[in-house]
Amino acid sequence: MGGARLFFAGLGLFALLGMVTRASGATPTYAEVRAAWRPSEAYLLDRHGEIVHQLRADFKERRLAWVALEEMSPIFVDAVVHAEDKHFNTHGGVDWAALVSAAVDQAVGSGRRGASTISMQVAALLAEGRVPRPGRRTIRHKVDQIQAARELEQAWSKHQILEAYLNLVTYRGELRGIGAASEALFRKHPSGLTQGESLVLAALLPSPNAAPQRVADRACALARSRGAEALCDALRRATWDALSVPLEIAPVAAVAPHLARQLLTQEGERVSSTLDGAIQHTATEAIRNQLMGLGAQNVRDAAAVVVDNATGDVLAYVGSSGAQSRSRMVDGVRALRQAGSTLKPFLYATALERGYLTAASLVEDSPINLETAAGLYIPQNYDREFKGTVSVRTALASSLNVPAVRTLVLIGVDAFYEKLKALGYDSLTQSADYYGYALALGSPEVSLLGQVNAYRTLANGGLAGVLRFTPQDPAQPWRRVISREAAFIISDILSDRAGRSVTFGLANPLGTPFWTAVKTGTSKNMRDNWCVGYSRRYTVGVWVGNFEGDPMWDVSGVTGAAPIWQDIMHALHNARPSQPPSAPQTLVKELVRFDPPLEPERGEWFPAGRAVQTVRLPSPEASAPRIEYPANGMIIALDPDMPTPNQAVLFQRSASSKPLRWTLDGADLGASTALLWVPTLGGHRLCLFDADDTPLDEVRFRVRGSR
Repeated sequence: MGGARLFFAGLGLFALLGMVTRASGATPTYAEVRAAWRPSEAYLLDRHGEIVHQLRADFKERRLAWVALEEMSPIFVDAVVHAEDKHFNTHGGVDWAALVSAAVDQAVGSGRRGASTISMQVAALLAEGRVPRPGRRTIRHKVDQIQAARELEQAWSKHQILEAYLNLVTYRGELRGIGAASEALFRKHPSGLTQGESLVLAALLPSPNAAPQRVADRACALARSRGAEALCDALRRATWDALSVPLEIAPVAAVAPHLARQLLTQEGERVSSTLDGAIQHTATEAIRNQLMGLGAQNVRDAAAVVVDNATGDVLAYVGSSGAQSRSRMVDGVRALRQAGSTLKPFLYATALERGYLTAASLVEDSPINLETAAGLYIPQNYDREFKGTVSVRTALASSLNVPAVRTLVLIGVDAFYEKLKALGYDSLTQSADYYGYALALGSPEVSLLGQVNAYRTLANGGLAGVLRFTPQDPAQPWRRVISREAAFIISDILSDRAGRSVTFGLANPLGTPFWTAVKTGTSKNMRDNWCVGYSRRYTVGVWVGNFEGDPMWDVSGVTGAAPIWQDIMHALHNARPSQPPSAPQTLVKELVRFDPPLEPERGEWFPAGRAVQTVRLPSPEASAPRIEYPANGMIIALDPDMPTPNQAVLFQRSASSKPLRWTLDGADLGASTALLWVPTLGGHRLCLFDADDTPLDEVRFRVRGSR
C-alpha cells in the first residue's frame, strides 16, 4: 500500500512539473507593490512636518509603514528564513527537493512537511484574490503559484522578495507586516528585535492565531534547530507575555485627536496642518497641570486654542483634557457653552463706535430692574456688591454686570446682536428679542473657536478674518467689523491692571510681564470658565468646565481658566517681546481728573475733538431729562387672559423742573412726569421734548400679544 502511494505521488509530481510552463499573468513590479502599500494609520503633521497625531483609519487589519530590510534586525531575518525557507538564497523560486518531500509526506499520510517557498508565498500574497481559501487548493492552484514564484524571481531580487514577504505576511490576528507585529507584540521597532523575540515571530508564521502554548513549542523547536536550546524557558515566558495581552500599538504621537478626526479620512495619508507641535504640547501640559489642582473642586475638562493673529493659523487645538475627562471624545473647542462676561468687550466697543460713551464716561453700578416678557430682569454683579458710579474703563476691566446691562439698554439689543453676528458668532441662531438684556452678560452659547476669532478681531485693530487649519485653507480678505479707534481703546482697557483691580485685585493670573489684553467669563452656576486674550502676535482662548454640564465648585474664570491662559502666554513669549499697539492718529490722549474724585487721575484716550480734562458727576437736577420707562429695545408682552385696558403701561421720565412733553409715534401725549398708556400691538417710538420742541430722549419698544 505504501509503495502504491509513493508511485502515485511521483506521478502527480511529474504531472505538476509538466504544467509549470503555462503563463500565470503579469507580475507587479517591486516599485508598484511599495507604492500601493498603505498603513492602516493616518498621520497629522504640524507646520514643521512632525507627526502630532496618529489616527487609525482602517479597522480591517493593522499595518504600519513599510519597513526596509536594512531596518530589520538581522537576527529576525535569519530566523524567518531558517524557519520558512532554508534554501531561499539558492533556489529559483521553487524548492524542488522540499516539493518532492512534501509530496511523499502527503502520500504516506503524514502531511507534516510544507513546500511553499518564501517566493511562492509572496506570489500568493500578491494575488490574494485568486488564491483559494485553506483546504480548497488544487494541483492547478499550486501550479499557478509555482509559475508566479518563478516569474517573481526573474523580475525581483532576492532582497526585494524577502523584504516584501516580511511586510506583507500576517503575523497574528489583524497584524500584517513586521512593523505592526513588532510594535504590538514587543513595543519596539523591528530593528531592535532580540533573538528570542525573533524566534517567537518566526514561530507565528505557520499558524498566526495558534494558542500561546503551541507557538512556544514551535519557538523552542526553532531554538533547538539553531543550537540555542537553552533559550527555551525564556522563549516560553516571552511567548506568553506577548500573546496573552491585547494587541495594542502605541501611537507615534497623540496630542491632537480632535483636529485629526476632522482632517484625516483615509489610511496612509499624511496631512499637513497649521499646528505647531511645541505649542500644542505646551497647551496640553498647561491644561493637565491646572486640572490636577482642581480635581477636588469638581473640574474635569478643559480646552485651549492658540491662533496667529496675522495669518489666522491655528497653532494649538486642544479639544479636551484627555485621560482626566469622562468624555474625552467631546471636542471642547467646537462645543457650545454659555459665554458669560466674555461678550462685554464687544458691547462697549459698539457704544464707543456710536459715540454714546468714552472710556472715561461714568456709568451707574447700582440696582436696576428691567421688565421683560418673562418678567423682571434684575442683573447682579459677580460679587453681589455694587460699586456705585464708575467709569467705562473700570466697568469693563473689572467686568461689572449692571453697567453692561445699562450700556445694552443705551445702544439697544438689536445693535449689539448684529455686532456679535458680524464678529462670527454663528451659534446665535435665535432672534435678538429671544436673548434680550441677558445678551450683555453672555447668555448665548458660543464655541471657544468663535471666541478666539472674535478676540483676534480686536487684536487686529477691528479687522475680522478666517481661521486656517491647513496650509491649503484659503486666506479670505479682511472685513472691518469694529472701528480701529474702538478696537484700540477696548484693547487698552483689557490690558489695564489698575482697571481690573476693583474686582480681581492687582495680583492675579491675568497679569503678564509683557503687553497682553485679556477678559475672563463665568457662566451661571459656574458651569463654564473662560479666559480669552491676546498679545501682539497671538490670541489664546481657554475654556474650563465639565462636558456633562455639572457645575464646578467655587471656580471662576480667573481661578480656573486664567492660570492655563497665563502659562500658555508665558511660553509663547518666553523669548519674544509683545509691545502695546500703536494708537490710531484719530485718537488723542488727555490727562483726566474726576470731580468728585471717584477714580484716580489718569491719561485717557478720546476720539479727536471729544477729549475732556474733567469728568464731573452731574447732580440729578443738572442731568438732562431721560425716559426711564420703557427702556430702549424693550418687548412688552400682553397677557391674553387680561383685558388690555387693565395692562396699561406707565411712561416715566427723570425729574426736571421744566415742563416736558411726550410724543408717541409722532402723536402728542401732553406734558407730565408720568402717564398711563393703553398698549397697542406693534413697534412704537416714544420721544421726550422740552418747551422749545428740542428732542431730549427717544426709545423704541414693541408690544406683543395674541390680539
